[in-house]
Parts: sequence; structure tokens; C-alpha cells
Amino acid sequence: MTLNEYQKAALTTAVYPAEFNTLYPALGMAGEAGEVADKVKKIIRDTQITRNEQGAINIEPQKATEIAKEVGDVLWYCATIAHDLGYSLENIAQMNIEKLQSRKRRGVLGGSGDNR
Repeated sequence: MTLNEYQKAALTTAVYPAEFNTLYPALGMAGEAGEVADKVKKIIRDTQITRNEQGAINIEPQKATEIAKEVGDVLWYCATIAHDLGYSLENIAQMNIEKLQSRKRRGVLGGSGDNR
């Protein structure tokens, strides 16, 4: 499935008042991103932490699936807000890659602020 195919399918389930276009999905995205963070936080709090060869925390497959479902909800909100703004997900993805490649070429991937 391409990003645009996903977006088209996601939009068939987008039920919110048109007067709240952009606002509704922006708030939903923030909430779902918080749920992703909360599930990761609970792993840190409730799990005996083990690490892989690179030192990253290992996440049990069941917990990874729970987090992935929340990431899917974030993606749904990305699809709807992109549509409300007049963009396809593939347009958004391409713009993001171009921005990041520009920052990489200029040696400013790190740091803060949008116009590095």
C-alpha cells in the first residue's frame, strides 16, 4: 500500500465536522502521540530493561504491537490533516525528505529551529 492509498482509505473513516478541519486532526495527532509516549514510558517503568547489541532497549513483541497500533492512529491523523491542508501524504513525505536532505548537505541536521 502506498501512502496515498492509505490516505484515501483513511479518509473513508474521517468523521468530524468540516468546521474543525485541520484543528480536529491536529489535536487528535497530539493525543495519539501522547499515547505512544505513554506506552513507552510504561515499558521503562514496569519492565526489566534489556538492551540489544547497539544498546537500545529491547521491547517485547506484544508491547511493540501495542505501540505500533498507536503509531497507526498517529498516521491516520497525519493522513487527515494533510488532506485538510490540501496535500497528499506522498507530497508531505517528499517535502520532508527534501528538507532533511538539505539540512544534511548543509551539516545542520542537529540543532533547533526550522530554518537551520
